[in-house]
Amino acid sequence: MTKVLVATEKPFAKAAVDGIKDICSKAGYEVALLEKYTDVNDFYKAVADADALIVRSDKVTKEVIDHAKNLKIVVRAGAGFDNLDLAACTARKIVAMNTPGQNSNAVAELALGLMIYMARTNFTPVAGTELLGKRLGIQAFGHVGRLVGEKAKAMGMKVMAFDPFVPADAMKAAGVEVAKDLDDLYSNCDYVSLHIPANDQTKNSINYALLSKMPKGGCLLNTARKEVINEADMEKMLSEREDFKYVTDIAPANDADLKKFAPRYFATPKKMGAQTKEANFNAGLAAANQIVDFLKNGVTKFQVNK
Repeated sequence: MTKVLVATEKPFAKAAVDGIKDICSKAGYEVALLEKYTDVNDFYKAVADADALIVRSDKVTKEVIDHAKNLKIVVRAGAGFDNLDLAACTARKIVAMNTPGQNSNAVAELALGLMIYMARTNFTPVAGTELLGKRLGIQAFGHVGRLVGEKAKAMGMKVMAFDPFVPADAMKAAGVEVAKDLDDLYSNCDYVSLHIPANDQTKNSINYALLSKMPKGGCLLNTARKEVINEADMEKMLSEREDFKYVTDIAPANDADLKKFAPRYFATPKKMGAQTKEANFNAGLAAANQIVDFLKNGVTKFQVNK
């Protein structure tokens, strides 16, 4: 019988697990669970006879792939897929997928929540500022960026966006101003919200030269990936610009050093962009449906290692 392994150090909600099991059982597949594991060797053992794999932020490394002799497809339940070794998957002719859009609203709501938290001085009695009339820059206008823009406009913010992969007409149609380049975006926005992936072009790209272009009182929001931030430059920026703020749901390696800049700096204890019941459920079921559609019909719509 075809075996689908759900390997999640941070488990899905019960409703999502039940939904995954229901989808797979109707297709005639067996579902195995590996939850809250702390030893990667448990992952190696569990994946040994799996035909399909569903993960969340779990790292699917070359070593995991090497132990997965029967694996045909792995799906990351979420938009980002930098936790998947795509080269190793491709070498073994394993299809790697993500589930774009399923977590988008949860991440967008968190971005707005973090922005309010910083505007209101970490919810302390110290007088904060309002978002009405402030300018928000969105770097990457994909699923999440669009939703952040919609919600920000509903709060009376002026929205600008930059994304070289999205036609300017599409951004204008969404009611946002199109930035000429990143310098334009950072120079003209009180807040900048990051929604870029972590890849060779973006890692460490958010640096001192770019951040220093932000106006007085500028705030950077990062619900994307910590690797895109040049952490040394961020510390320099916070140290030299006593008006600058940084808020993230992915604590950087130098988190302990940056905490001295509170309340201008804040990081959530763990990455929590997709931590809603709805996102958890939607992403899990999407992953199961994509596996069934691939194994039965050969559908590779969301493949990321083409």
